[in-house]
Amino acid sequence: MNEIKNSGRFAVLDIGGTSIKSGVYENGRMLKFAETPTQASKGGAFVVNQALEIIHGMGRIDGIGISTAGQVDFENGKILHANANIPDYTGMELRRIFEIEFHVPAVIENDVNAAALGEGHCGSARGVKDFLCLTYGTGVGGAIVIDGKIYRGAGGSAGEFGSMVTHGRQVVLGERISGCYEERASTAALVRRVRAIMPEITNGRQIFEIIEEPAVKKEVDSWMDEIAYGLVTLIHIFNPACVLLGGGVMGQEYVVSTVKNRVMEKIMPSFRNVEIRATELGNKAGLWGAAYLAEQYTKNEEEGNENSSLHQTGSRNDCR
Repeated sequence: MNEIKNSGRFAVLDIGGTSIKSGVYENGRMLKFAETPTQASKGGAFVVNQALEIIHGMGRIDGIGISTAGQVDFENGKILHANANIPDYTGMELRRIFEIEFHVPAVIENDVNAAALGEGHCGSARGVKDFLCLTYGTGVGGAIVIDGKIYRGAGGSAGEFGSMVTHGRQVVLGERISGCYEERASTAALVRRVRAIMPEITNGRQIFEIIEEPAVKKEVDSWMDEIAYGLVTLIHIFNPACVLLGGGVMGQEYVVSTVKNRVMEKIMPSFRNVEIRATELGNKAGLWGAAYLAEQYTKNEEEGNENSSLHQTGSRNDCR
């Protein structure tokens, strides 16, 4: 990776269904970190206006990096598809909107891809060229890094690991695929399981506060099997050096260590050199990835370089 020192001042945002995380990236530092409620139910136009207001409050900027929920057309900076969590977000031309508003280069990336880039430069995957990154929350997001670069697939949407069919026959029900990985392995799936026996439970944090309850531990252990099933499939397909597990629930050491042990039990011996790690950067991973993209994209724009190295990962010393 080419180190860039004192290269500019960048507005970076991570737009999620619950909050918009924001910061100013300058000289290797993430400054002015803040979280603003997304109010996603008000629709894509409202969310984008929120983002514009946040950036207007940052002062002078030389570029913009946006990590966002939804499938992203990276080349054109457009939302290919977003689910009902952010109504009317699909089709929004974010790059055009931000560049017209601020007259600086803007780069738009899917949130899990951005998180993978953040971890590749500043987190758990420093120095690793071939790895997968999965995030467990309402669904299961995924990113594929091959030879230090994000792999996008023919249509730009590779890494939809949550839609892998792990049980029975695939049936599309609206936007949900019955039998898919995220239906069984997401944090939302764990909450549904435990609520069936304890209706008062509303989130994963509450579950791990009562993990010693035998009935709860049984559900958690069964849920971790579901996580392992999907990881075994992915490891056998991609043969990565490393698999990163992200999302709030992966802050539980019990989950990460147990999943790792179960995966090692199930994969072929020749694949057991894979490392399974929790992500390091928490809810700021997407911001760090957006920051890297913003400075690289701005540099390439200034140099007129069409063949950019935007997604190259590697060791980085200026992440603070």
